[in-house]
Amino acid sequence: MAYKDYYDVLGVSRSSSDADIKTAYRKLAKQFHPDKNAGDAASGEKFKEIGEAYAVLSDPEKRKVYDQFGHTGQVPPGYGGGGGGFQGGDFAGFDASQFSDFFQGLFGGAGGRRPGGGGASGMGGAGFPGGAQVNLEDLLGGVGGTQGRRFVQNVEGELQVTLAEAFSGSDEVINVDGKRLSLRVPPGTRDGARLRLAGQGPGGGDILLTIRVLEDGRFDLDGDDLTTSAEVPAPVAALGGDITVQTLNGKGKLSVPPGSSGGQRMRLRGQGWPKKEGGRGDLYVRLNITLPKTLTDEEKELYRKLRELRKEG
Repeated sequence: MAYKDYYDVLGVSRSSSDADIKTAYRKLAKQFHPDKNAGDAASGEKFKEIGEAYAVLSDPEKRKVYDQFGHTGQVPPGYGGGGGGFQGGDFAGFDASQFSDFFQGLFGGAGGRRPGGGGASGMGGAGFPGGAQVNLEDLLGGVGGTQGRRFVQNVEGELQVTLAEAFSGSDEVINVDGKRLSLRVPPGTRDGARLRLAGQGPGGGDILLTIRVLEDGRFDLDGDDLTTSAEVPAPVAALGGDITVQTLNGKGKLSVPPGSSGGQRMRLRGQGWPKKEGGRGDLYVRLNITLPKTLTDEEKELYRKLRELRKEG
């Protein structure tokens, strides 16, 4: 089985720090985000690879195991196949609980998601790199191959959603052991929230999903409040007026008072994140004052007059 090199996917070296990995992920996630590349299948696939890579390399334990075994696909000595790779072969004589720890430690958080809203999330046994499909019954169906004993096995994975999907809620489809399962991410879901699909795992075990909310270049979430930025033409900043602001609900209107300056923050009440107790936090808008790159002759004359007036004042 050929695995992706997650370091290459993120464009970092194997000695990169956690901060370097996070920085690389943020840059690539913004570049290939489905919202910015609508209809581009290649960008969607790249976005999925980036998420898979970050899910593994951002977790110290998973990164440690990946550094040891991720490029070869070899099972450590003593785990059934004797280092022969994940081929679903002879697992006779090993400790099933020991394999469970290894299985969840290596693959617990590398699950993919559907890019942009098309297709199913490929868990492939709770998130195998590259979306590989592995028959969990072969791996967990029994000890000794012929005894046929079943193990109730909880499977853990991660499901990545965009900030907008976490805000509004989204319907997702995952693929576990060839079985398509539908689930609902509730509106207002936070990063790190856990979803349980009871009885849907191997042998009737549970599937435990940790929600990972992807960072959005337009909004920052802090508690119940969101922060974004908006461009304000210089004349509007000077004289006051209304501007259009992007919110997670769509477009909103913000009244800019006269004499506003760059970096000033304004608040739109009730336009933030849904609260557990009901209601919503606030949306803070940081003003960026802009000047036209090109001016008409009339505009130039007006700016000259304004300059002279400012000198006289």
